[in-house]
Amino acid sequence: MSAPANHGLAEELAPHYSRFRVAERLLLTGHSHQAWPDVAREGQIEAWDDAARDVDDKWECATRMAERVRRGYAHLLGDERGAIALGVNTHELVIRLLSALPLRERPRLVSTDGEFHTLRRQLDRLAEERPLEVVRIAAHPATTLAERLAAQVDARTAAVMVSSVLFESAHLVPGLSATLAACRSAGAELLVDAYHQLNVVPCALEGEGLADAFVVGGGYKYCQLGEGNAFLRVPPGRDHYRPAITGWFSEFDGLTERHAGSVAYGAGASRWAGATYDPNSHYRAARVFDFFEARGLTPERLREVSQHQVGLLAAAFDRLDLDTRVITRDRETPLAGVGGFLALRSASAAEIQARLAKRGVRTDHRGEVLRLGPAPYVSDDQLRAAVGHLGEVVRELRRAW
Repeated sequence: MSAPANHGLAEELAPHYSRFRVAERLLLTGHSHQAWPDVAREGQIEAWDDAARDVDDKWECATRMAERVRRGYAHLLGDERGAIALGVNTHELVIRLLSALPLRERPRLVSTDGEFHTLRRQLDRLAEERPLEVVRIAAHPATTLAERLAAQVDARTAAVMVSSVLFESAHLVPGLSATLAACRSAGAELLVDAYHQLNVVPCALEGEGLADAFVVGGGYKYCQLGEGNAFLRVPPGRDHYRPAITGWFSEFDGLTERHAGSVAYGAGASRWAGATYDPNSHYRAARVFDFFEARGLTPERLREVSQHQVGLLAAAFDRLDLDTRVITRDRETPLAGVGGFLALRSASAAEIQARLAKRGVRTDHRGEVLRLGPAPYVSDDQLRAAVGHLGEVVRELRRAW
């Protein structure tokens, strides 16, 4: 029998995460906030030192860091042709895209009821503004979502917005190339939220037929980059867009587009640029991208590790044989059809999370879904220990009924 995909990896990595004490704690928050390697702190100190030395001239160094971050994201996306615009969070980047769409001529946006709060809340608010129409379809079953979205695209549609991995269930959404084909046929855009795919489920835009799609995501989760590191991947041929929400950093690129009496824009990624930001985030991210590269932590290897870990969690949970009226999981979707965490459904998810936290097990919940998110620095023994605590907590609740 071959060794597990993560055999010895957690022990090898743990010393590099000493500040987060990953070997001493049960951190099942890998789907939300992974620990940062110690080199991330070194990056932040470097940012401070550069500012102290160069004062306002620090931006030359910061620009190099930003370019490293762009290369890192392009590599994870398997993307050689798109432009990578950076932002503090995905919301500001989605807003810039929305502000560029022809919503007067095409006042219709299509999405799902399974999108993260960033998009869900903004679309809720936009739906209150008539005559804009927001159409949402059921996110599940994920296996048919791409085709069902495609069927909703018409000549009034400005864009379809959907996740490649659903944030509540971890279900992968296959076949989004069919959605993109429908969008292109109708003259609409496709925005893919790849946050729960990036660096845990390999991505190859060309191979997946998504080279002509916008993609949004960030490094807060599986990339271990921390806050302030979001991106918008802009497909080729979008230089006609003029985001109404635009920052003055777009003027750095020579103002290549000039129209009489109109605001000029930079080229490529700078067309979607914002304004002054805290460059600490990019220094931190650049160090972490280098750390992953030096240790061969490719998306393919991380997928193998993640599948092993999620499978271990699922099997350990099943062996508990808990009362399904208290907590259960989806056993119909194969392991290959889920992303980087195990989703457990319980009406008591919030209570279970709180009780686990008191036992030193870090998890989170979204509504009635308790999410257990491993990470490459978490050992198999730690995963088993965490599930053991879960079993004790659920049985405590059951006895209290």
